[in-house]
Amino acid sequence: MPVVRAVVDASVVVKWIFPDPENEADAQAAVALLRAMQSGSVQVVQPSHWLAEVAAVVSRLAPEAVHEEVGLLSAMEIPVLETLEVYKHACKLAIQFKHHLFDTLYHAVALCAFDTTLVTADERYYRKARSVGCIARLGDFRTPA
Repeated sequence: MPVVRAVVDASVVVKWIFPDPENEADAQAAVALLRAMQSGSVQVVQPSHWLAEVAAVVSRLAPEAVHEEVGLLSAMEIPVLETLEVYKHACKLAIQFKHHLFDTLYHAVALCAFDTTLVTADERYYRKARSVGCIARLGDFRTPA
């Protein structure tokens, strides 16, 4: 079975926690990606800040659930890629696109890791950065069958 490598930004991870198709576009695609991770057909690597960013969103949207949700995400033990090369790429992208460094760190991990794609539901960043490559919209990302 082929394995796909991905970076999953906070816009996607939040859909795992709040999988409401009526209020969250591509919620089903996010859940399918999570299932593909659980089956091993998708391997994920993340920037070091991913859990803190998701915790910040969950703290705001569902403070009563934040401890449980962050605990579940932490238990997934998703590998992190944190190198000087990642930070240099992220800074370059942030300057080039006039975009927040925390968002460009996800993309930089995808660019620095071998054969890896950033999966995002952040349409604004996608439009800015798609020309660089290694990025896909959540709704367009296909997991192995």
